[in-house]
Amino acid sequence: MPRAGFDASWLDRRLQTGRLEYLDRDDVNDRVKRQVMWSLDWMGRILRDHEHLAARALPLVANIIEPRILELGAGHGALSRAVLALRPDARVTVTDVDPVSVATIAAGDLGSDPRAVVRRVDATDIDAPDRSYDLALFALSFHHLPPVQAARVLAEGTRVADTLLICDLYRPSAPVHLLRLASMLPFVLLPFAHDGLISSLRAYSPSAFRALAAHADPAITVEFSRLGRNHIVLARRTRLP
Repeated sequence: MPRAGFDASWLDRRLQTGRLEYLDRDDVNDRVKRQVMWSLDWMGRILRDHEHLAARALPLVANIIEPRILELGAGHGALSRAVLALRPDARVTVTDVDPVSVATIAAGDLGSDPRAVVRRVDATDIDAPDRSYDLALFALSFHHLPPVQAARVLAEGTRVADTLLICDLYRPSAPVHLLRLASMLPFVLLPFAHDGLISSLRAYSPSAFRALAAHADPAITVEFSRLGRNHIVLARRTRLP
C-alpha cells in the first residue's frame, strides 16, 4: 500500500522509500544510533513534545480515576514521565520492543516508580487481555512500520485499550512534501537528518490510516487532528454490547 494511501497521486506514490533509518538497521554502529536518539530526545525536550502530547492525551481519561495507560514504543520513556507529572494518579505500563531500551528505562526513575511497570512488549502482539487499559499511546514510531505491521498495531492497540492514540509525522500534500524534503537534503550526511528524511518519506497519510484500520478490522474508526508538525490519530473499536 502507498504510504500516502490508495488514492494518492502519481507524485505522492513516488515520495516514499523502502530504505531503513539508521535506528532500524542492524549493520549500523551503536554510536550512530545513540547520536540519532540523543538528537530526537534533545529536540523533544526543546519543543516540549512529550508535555504537549501528554496534555492532548489525558483529557481522554479525564473522568477515570487512576486511569490505566499503556505506552508502546516508549524509547526513553519521556512520554510516560510527562503523563505521570500531569496525572499523578495514573498507572502506566511503559513498553518497548527493544530490550536495551527496556533495560535503560527500568534502571531509571520509572523503574523505581510504584505507579509504573516497565516491560518488553511487541506492539504488534501485545500480551494482555482485551480492554486491559483505558488508553494506549504510540508516539513518533508508527512510520517505522511496514503496512502489515502497522495494521497489526491498530488491531492490537484497539483490542487492549478503549482508545489508541498515535502521534506521528504529518504527511503534507505532494508539493509541500517536496519542499520539506529539499530543505533536508543539504544536511542528509548528518545521522539525524538522514533518518528525518527517510521518516518523512515513510510517514502515513490519513487516507493510508483509514485503509490500514479497515484492513485491521472494519470495526475500527479513526479520527485526525494536528499537533504542531505532527498529527494525532485516535483509533477506537466499535464493540458489541
